Amino acid sequence: MVEQLSEAERADALDGLPEWDFDEARDAITRTIVFTDFAEAFGFMAQVAILAERMDHHPEWSNVYNRVDILLTTHDAGGLSERDVQLAGAIDGILGG
Repeated sequence: MVEQLSEAERADALDGLPEWDFDEARDAITRTIVFTDFAEAFGFMAQVAILAERMDHHPEWSNVYNRVDILLTTHDAGGLSERDVQLAGAIDGILGG
């Protein structure tokens, strides 16, 4: 089973993910990305979907036209876990940052 990050681990993880915000109520990290149009946003989502499937970890997300809102938390762990941090880092890699 995947374990929830401790407060110290969470703080370290967030320091390494400057584009992500912490959602205390959900013990999750969130990010909103705005693209030039729907096709670019959807293409990004397709890339993340393939990556997430390989990692066996899947985001909660929504797409409205050129905007993608992402929330990462590990339900099995009851909050933020290393899986979320790894997926956030991989998403940042796709975005080039």
